[in-house]
Amino acid sequence: MSCALTLPLSLPGNFSSRAPDMVNRHRGEVELQADGERYTLCLTLGALAHLEEAYGGEDILTLADRFSQGQLTSRDAVNLLEAGLKGGGHESEALDLENLSYEGGMAGLIRTLADLLRVTFGSVDADVIERADAEINRVEEGGETLPPFPGNPS
Repeated sequence: MSCALTLPLSLPGNFSSRAPDMVNRHRGEVELQADGERYTLCLTLGALAHLEEAYGGEDILTLADRFSQGQLTSRDAVNLLEAGLKGGGHESEALDLENLSYEGGMAGLIRTLADLLRVTFGSVDADVIERADAEINRVEEGGETLPPFPGNPS
């Protein structure tokens, strides 16, 4: 007589063998904290296809090269954030991405996106991360926040 264990095909709730707030960097995941919530960002194949579409069909290697240059526009940040949230299992359409308050401010967001690119593609210009870290440290030490763009503050 054999004994077999039968499991239901679907389990109620969000079943996972790991804690929901843990990210797996080996799978290309990073954590984003915004408005007091934690989000997992991941550039899955579907998320990368979303990026290719957002950039008019540019292939992913061209995009990887573009992002590795260390120059990110605000539109790049929104596109990467949308793709990363989608790949991490979140519905970015339900979030007001442009008005979220990111931990560490914009420098914290850019650092997180640079980290996402690094775990996805293997390398990102270290200068981007160093500049973001310097800005975060300066603000944490009581320094005045710099305007988001060069030029005269209004």
